[in-house]
Amino acid sequence: MWSGVSEWFWQDRFWLPPNSSWADLEDRDGLVYAHPRDMLAALPLALALVAVRFTFERFVGRPLSRWLGVRSQARRPVRPNATLEKHFLEGGWRPEEPQMALLATQCGLTLRQTQRWFRRRRNLDRPCLTKKFCEASWRFAFYMSSFVCGLSVLYHVSVPGPTCPAGPQWALAWVQQSGGLRAERKTPGEERAGPLGKAFMAVDAGIPLKPTLYCYYLLELSFYISLLMTLPFDIKRKDFKEQLVHHFVAISLIAFSYCSNLLRIGSLVLLLHDSSDYLLEACKMFNYTHWRHICDTLFVIFSLVFLYTRLVLFPTQILYTTFFESIAGSGPFFGYYFFNALLAMLQLLHVFWSCLVLRMICNFVVRGQVKDIRSDVEESDSSDREAAPEGPQLKNGAAAAIDGPRSRAVGRLANGHTRAT
Repeated sequence: MWSGVSEWFWQDRFWLPPNSSWADLEDRDGLVYAHPRDMLAALPLALALVAVRFTFERFVGRPLSRWLGVRSQARRPVRPNATLEKHFLEGGWRPEEPQMALLATQCGLTLRQTQRWFRRRRNLDRPCLTKKFCEASWRFAFYMSSFVCGLSVLYHVSVPGPTCPAGPQWALAWVQQSGGLRAERKTPGEERAGPLGKAFMAVDAGIPLKPTLYCYYLLELSFYISLLMTLPFDIKRKDFKEQLVHHFVAISLIAFSYCSNLLRIGSLVLLLHDSSDYLLEACKMFNYTHWRHICDTLFVIFSLVFLYTRLVLFPTQILYTTFFESIAGSGPFFGYYFFNALLAMLQLLHVFWSCLVLRMICNFVVRGQVKDIRSDVEESDSSDREAAPEGPQLKNGAAAAIDGPRSRAVGRLANGHTRAT
């Protein structure tokens, strides 16, 4: 039964362009090509990356944070209160004021004391600056290493020569090397297609799998799988759901492009995304150390690189060719729709995060300070947003007590006066 399901799932017409088959991707003449089973090695490597991450944060991130002067704020403990703790865990972190008043009555506390309890309790669950710095330092180290590895891999598979000119176009020009699977039977539409379109239309059977490119793919896939494994331990920000969707889309894109041997366009997508991620993590690190000038400079550079790669290069170079040029002279197939649907989802996430970046730029221009609007900030005991309302005025002009004990009499105040009518 399993063999029948597997045979149906891996049909040529589902995943490969017309006139292509899995037999064309079999190893032959000493040449090795990409196979789906190769990706299974990403699972143990992801576990190894998790172990490396915790080791890095413990023995590199924490000492580095202390050396750079990262100091977490002291947090005041809360008094044990079973009623408030139960509502905090089950009913939410931020109860509305009517619910807050009801809880205050049940616990024999004033409204201000109940608000203070919830503020301190929320602060206890927020990650400290040291934890934020350690996580950012690990991601910076990985993204930086991945970007350098990607540049090196794409450069060495596209060494400047007759088919790959030197200059800034070398990363895109390497897709023109070799004729591809259907070099002998190109159609007029394929002749008009651009280099990325040719890379998508023709499975890259003309280019065997290089060990460095395989390691690059395996490293990227393992990292995103490790991010899913550590989600319960990572810092949860306001875009948590979008991050979760991004991880699944990234894993699907990496696996599909490798299994279908679309290595050239897949590697370009990976490199394009790695080009700005390390700048964001570096900006976070200097923000936590309060080195404002370096943080502001890195934020400006990151914003320019992010907006250009996500809103200009990706849609004009990647999406355009995969949506239009890839089917010039040949009909679409299931893999075409699947691949482009994932790329479209990725672009929607780009637009979402670009809006957040633009909001941060506006705040930076107005206030002169970078602030991550995705992260919660610690609240002080004198939070204006949750300050208790003024007490009712008495006949003698005095205000009713708010922080004092709650009166058991319905119509009388704490000091014995009656309300003004």
